[in-house]
Amino acid sequence: MARKRTTLADIADLATVDVPIAGNVLGLSRDSAYEAARRGDIPTLRFGRRLVVPVPRLLELIGASANGNKETE
Repeated sequence: MARKRTTLADIADLATVDVPIAGNVLGLSRDSAYEAARRGDIPTLRFGRRLVVPVPRLLELIGASANGNKETE
């Protein structure tokens, strides 16, 4: 069974998400998301052994606002 795609609206009100969820938003597999995080392509914070992605920085990275809409210039 295919996993449901996580949308920007699903995460917009959260402070952080785990790396696989951030990858899902970006259309990446779990392994690709962790590799992107390791390279620094996805912003992360480490709390002990837990690696999380700050949602505001993820939204900024992809040019979206907190309400999930693309920002216009």
